[in-house]
Amino acid sequence: RIVVEKSALNRLEAKVGDRLRMGGATLTIADIVTVEPDRPVSFFSFGPRIFVAAADLAALDLISKGSRIQYNYLLKVRDPEQVDRLAEVLAKVATEPRERVRTFRTADSRVKRFFDNLLFFLNLIGIFTLVLAGIGIQTSLYALLRESDATIAIMKSLGATGRFITSQFVGMVLLLGAAGTLLGLGASLLLQLVFPALFAGILPANITLTIAWDAVLEGVLLGTTVVVLFSLLPLRRSRQLRPAFIFRKVLDAAPRSLAQAATLILIGLFFAGLVVWQLEEIRLGLFFVLGLCGLLGLTGAGTTGLLALLRRHSPRNLVLRQAARGLFRPNNATRAIIITLSASLSVIFAIILIDHNLRATFIESYPPDLPNAYFLDIQPEQQQAFAETLGQAAEYYPIIRARLLSINNRPIDREQEHQRKRGDNLAREFNLTYRHVLLDDERMAEGRELFAGPGQPAPGPDEVPVSVLDTVADIGRIEMGDLLLFDVQGIPLPARVTSLRTRTESRVRPFFYFVFPAEILKDAPQTIFASARVEQPRLSEVQNALTARLPNISVIDIGATVEVLARIMGRMSAIVQFFTAFSIIAGLLIIVSSILATRLTRTREAVYFKVLGGTRAFVLKVFAWENLLLGLSCALLAGLLAHAGSWLVCRRIFDIAYQPLPGGTLLMIGATLLLVIGVGLATALPILRQKPIHFLRDEAQE
Repeated sequence: RIVVEKSALNRLEAKVGDRLRMGGATLTIADIVTVEPDRPVSFFSFGPRIFVAAADLAALDLISKGSRIQYNYLLKVRDPEQVDRLAEVLAKVATEPRERVRTFRTADSRVKRFFDNLLFFLNLIGIFTLVLAGIGIQTSLYALLRESDATIAIMKSLGATGRFITSQFVGMVLLLGAAGTLLGLGASLLLQLVFPALFAGILPANITLTIAWDAVLEGVLLGTTVVVLFSLLPLRRSRQLRPAFIFRKVLDAAPRSLAQAATLILIGLFFAGLVVWQLEEIRLGLFFVLGLCGLLGLTGAGTTGLLALLRRHSPRNLVLRQAARGLFRPNNATRAIIITLSASLSVIFAIILIDHNLRATFIESYPPDLPNAYFLDIQPEQQQAFAETLGQAAEYYPIIRARLLSINNRPIDREQEHQRKRGDNLAREFNLTYRHVLLDDERMAEGRELFAGPGQPAPGPDEVPVSVLDTVADIGRIEMGDLLLFDVQGIPLPARVTSLRTRTESRVRPFFYFVFPAEILKDAPQTIFASARVEQPRLSEVQNALTARLPNISVIDIGATVEVLARIMGRMSAIVQFFTAFSIIAGLLIIVSSILATRLTRTREAVYFKVLGGTRAFVLKVFAWENLLLGLSCALLAGLLAHAGSWLVCRRIFDIAYQPLPGGTLLMIGATLLLVIGVGLATALPILRQKPIHFLRDEAQE
């Protein structure tokens, strides 16, 4: 009896209860597999899965020379405290690297790698949002304290000390910060309800979400710390206010002091430490900090240029002139709003643009000249039979399995390599190949020829030449002339690096890290890897023919892989955009707080407009155009940064053609304008309802 994947029934035109002849046995289809937890993050499929009972394995007679087989034993330990001790005992008797012992903490599974990478990126977004929220807290508090300048000056003139006033505002900030943190935690618990739908198709279907109290405590501590750190500079300003402000209405600019510099350094160290702590890698953490500083620096420079342009330009239209001047009213947080919104929107825009370009390159327009089927484990003596069965031209690549033992006599630290969080490592088994020419998508990075040329290193008497791809050279810091020691199925093979290659394309093409001369490896035990472009309707026929004639050959259907990739990319894009949207909320809250903090100035403007004959419609137009200028500045700046960043990623990292997506860009700009204008006008409506007589009477009494 066997359990099969549904696609197997489709290919074989079979149903549950039918009998299948497999190898030397006849088995009955007992059931269908509907869900595999490991499958959503496994892009490449070696054909439909069939599950056979261990007792029936010998009768199948499938395990022979050339069979691709691997054994995994999964053990459950009764006492979780003994897992690491038992793994250590087993590891001592295991034959590395053919036998590896891993626990649930150290297992390098596809699921674990997938979620490590996902959580890594979500951590980046979370830290980015936290930085923007801190900037929002600081600018909002600045605006609030400016509204209280007169009150603070009066209190000081009546004998209140700076310490007394600061303590009052510290209490207010801590109270508001605690309320905001608790509201954030409450909202996060509600958001957890939508996670099953958001992660559908990625998380296992039977997963149960629970509250992690250590994460709750971490959120409280982070929220409190951010509130305190970003409140230090605004609170310091209130201490410098003098009672004379009541008459002068001007606050003297305070010289930059050691305390201010120390505060800024403390904020920088906090976020640098947070990045390293969350990402667990100092190098990547530093790159992220530098990238974030660069993004905020570019946004700040662009904002300064835009505001300088708006300040110098004076439109003839009265509504536009008043709207432009409104951006520079006292206590306005225009600069902070543009920086925060532009930075967060640029990240979201860039994600959308990169996602579009990846889809356009790899999914929607799969290049017609690339192979759509890979054939693995062809034995040398089977190549002629395989070519006859395939019935068309194909490219063939010999493969010799080997491990890298050392670089310049420095042994590979396999434990450290296995602990890499992301990317490839040097501890795995590599596919070596042999040839004397470059592939179509390769060029020389260093050296004129693969193995011999003027000025290239020459191997010693007991060494052989090897050409190395720059990708693995970067991983192992391998350079021209380095000595590599390989283990080719138990036989040591010292090789001298005679050239470095690089790829001109990063698409779905076969590539090899290490290439040797044919005379070195042609007699080594090997298999052949083939790739071909097969019409999709005919591919099933080829698979069935190979199964009947050459059952050891595995077929990878790239078309099916692309479908899985498209589904996962769509889901990942939705997840990333969902979490990145919280950084936009930080910018929108700054808009709201800026309007509330400047409501007195805005009310005075509205009253003066009405007293001088302006209608409510005129005032509404002024505020609408002001928000339009604000939103347009944010959208244009975010669009420029997003296109520059996504172009850099697509061209330099993914090495694919860049499509600017003009229609989508216009939609993103339009959505930004509607968002900013809507929030701005909704918050300003109470100001428009203010009666001039009531405001003037209050001003006269004051």
